[in-house]
Amino acid sequence: MSNKRKNSIIEYRSYFLPPEFPVLLLSGEHWRISDVPSGRLHFHNYPEIGICHSDSGTMEICDKEYKFKAGDVTFIPKNVPHTTYSDPGTASRWSYIYLDLDHILEGLLPTSVSVQELSVLYSDSGYQIFSSEEHTEIWQQAIGVIRELENKKPGYQLITRCLLVSLCVSIWRKISVLRANTSVSEESAPDNFLVIAPILNYIDKNYAEDITTEFLADLIHLSPTHFRRVFLQIMGIAPLEYLNQVRIFKACDMMRSTEDPILSISENVGFKSIATFNRRFVALMRMSPRTYRNYMLQSEKRNEKQTILEYTGWMLPE
Repeated sequence: MSNKRKNSIIEYRSYFLPPEFPVLLLSGEHWRISDVPSGRLHFHNYPEIGICHSDSGTMEICDKEYKFKAGDVTFIPKNVPHTTYSDPGTASRWSYIYLDLDHILEGLLPTSVSVQELSVLYSDSGYQIFSSEEHTEIWQQAIGVIRELENKKPGYQLITRCLLVSLCVSIWRKISVLRANTSVSEESAPDNFLVIAPILNYIDKNYAEDITTEFLADLIHLSPTHFRRVFLQIMGIAPLEYLNQVRIFKACDMMRSTEDPILSISENVGFKSIATFNRRFVALMRMSPRTYRNYMLQSEKRNEKQTILEYTGWMLPE
């Protein structure tokens, strides 16, 4: 275990998932992870299920290091900082699945299981690495999801949803068992990042509200000055700058999935001025909102699977 990243900056990566089927697969031969550590952690706006197909290496989650090998399946809840690098001289190949848990689980859970009971899948400490030797069913279910998403045979979306429900429930069950077998004295102390994790979750759900630094600081019982300093130290940007980034990414989702006017979208994500929205959008996306929407429309006409992150370069392995 290591604390060497305690003061490093953490990068936010936001994925666009189509509302009608909110699942994204990143896979293929080019998804090989370098043996050179990136030097920074990152986190996502959706849970990540990773499948390691070859080689071995290290995954850093918060301030801790975990070894992985071929045949491992990793589960990282949203808003949990992590990074991955391969052992020296190797380039491990991965597939990654991102999903909207609420949407995927809705209507497909048995009456005896509620989404609330699966809260560990949403928890900041719900991350886990499962080996195929000890958790064969998780590996098989994850591989089944990949095959369905790659082949796209008739009915693949329904089969994928059912497989994902089975996979998520299996992950929940395994993590619950592991937690039950871990005494309080064996549990590690909260990581530095977890201090602001409630703030990230709050912003993700309430980004359109009129939010102040003082209000956010009060949520975790810190003074505004201390809160700003801690947030900046961890994230590399100020709290309200992060809030505006989330708003811009949400606006991008809306421009992709709706025909709402840009003015309405800017208001729906929390901007009180279209001029401020335009300025923030250009600063982050390097193009105007109108240009972005036209760019995405043209991409869809060419049947390209473009996303926010393909444009910004975040769809490539580190």
